[in-house]
Amino acid sequence: QVQFVESGGGLVQPGGSLRLSCVASGITITFYTMGWYRQAPGKQRELVATIDPSYLTNYEDSVKGRFTISRDNAKKTVYLQMNSLKPDDTAVYYCNKVPAIGWGQGTQVTVSS
Repeated sequence: QVQFVESGGGLVQPGGSLRLSCVASGITITFYTMGWYRQAPGKQRELVATIDPSYLTNYEDSVKGRFTISRDNAKKTVYLQMNSLKPDDTAVYYCNKVPAIGWGQGTQVTVSS
């Protein structure tokens, strides 16, 4: 059974930073493009960052230059470093393969003063 466990969220002031982690089980992430998604209140879930098996990354426009996705295949872990956070980044963040195959609990990120 494939499972993703996200962690690292929290409450941070605008301009602050957080590092999210996601540990996968039941899947060898080496072979897949992995992504971080987020869902803000009242909005659809959106894909914000991806990293393919060759470590090529891609970002949604609103997070370019602020977020960095990385992976450690040996640890089955995907990371999202988030800098210069804005209130609009407030959401539940999820990791998954691309395309997604089921969702974990996510981790809440709240950006507020």
